[in-house]
Amino acid sequence: MDIIFKLAQPADAELLMQLMREYCAFDHLPFDEQTRRRTYGQFLGDESQGRLWLILSEGAPVGYLILTFGFSFEYGGRDAFLDEVYLCEPHRGRGIGKRAIDFAEKQCRALGVGALHLEVKRENTNAHALYRQVGFIEHDRYLLTKHIPPFS
Repeated sequence: MDIIFKLAQPADAELLMQLMREYCAFDHLPFDEQTRRRTYGQFLGDESQGRLWLILSEGAPVGYLILTFGFSFEYGGRDAFLDEVYLCEPHRGRGIGKRAIDFAEKQCRALGVGALHLEVKRENTNAHALYRQVGFIEHDRYLLTKHIPPFS
């Protein structure tokens, strides 16, 4: 099976909006297209923020992968977050997810990233199994989030 990771371009916006809409429905997340489009434009315009790839199988889009950058004293410098990984339903369970994680890890090494993080819903047991299989470990910590709206 021929899998290619194609760096997203502005022209891929419509396709990625559709894939992101599917991801949000799958993971029961709100989908605000206006915010997603704005974020997409900002993200692609600044490589210091991370990378976004389309996942292609036999030349057809089957998902996407977003890697965002941060910095951590705990992990000795640049770290990254596997912000979103999505595969369309017919392509799950065929090894593409594992290949996507391997690809992200290689990209991290090349980009000087010392730690890769991700979050996954507790009930997504298939994803948990994959992430453990490729070396992710749970920490005895909770991810807490506070949304900070922009100044008006």
